[in-house]
Amino acid sequence: MVLLATLATVLIVSTGVRAYAAEAFVVPSGSMLPTLQIGDHLVVDKLSSTVHRGDIVVFRRAPGDHDTEYADLVKRVIGLPGETISSSGNTILIDGRPLAQPWLPKETGICSQAAADISTTTIPPGQYFVMGDCRGDSSDSRVWGTVPASNIIGKVTVVVWRHNHPWVHWF
Repeated sequence: MVLLATLATVLIVSTGVRAYAAEAFVVPSGSMLPTLQIGDHLVVDKLSSTVHRGDIVVFRRAPGDHDTEYADLVKRVIGLPGETISSSGNTILIDGRPLAQPWLPKETGICSQAAADISTTTIPPGQYFVMGDCRGDSSDSRVWGTVPASNIIGKVTVVVWRHNHPWVHWF
């Protein structure tokens, strides 16, 4: 009887944590290389209500994204609600000023290819402009537009598994 009560408690607590606090996801594509690898297992914080520039988020597909291969995507937040975003070459401009991107790793290979231009756009209230770190190989807000805050599942907090081995990296 004690074992049954313990199992029931574990099931209820784990279901509650997954539904409201944290959830595991697997990176489906190479758009975040080299920061995140294809197949990385992530833990996403679903309780964080504030999204900041530079955060890596998991979200349900944006309304303008008609590629149904993946239901959930992972990208980095570049532009915040109310800001004006554009680009000049590979330099991203926020409200006309160049954006420093200390989080962006050195890009090589396909990731170093020229990024698509961002035409001057004001990000609507409650929306975020997201991009993959592998700028030359990422379908993101440059292609399908902004992501509503309601689509954001949570912020990536840690990678717990990489290349079929335990591997911990905190964000």
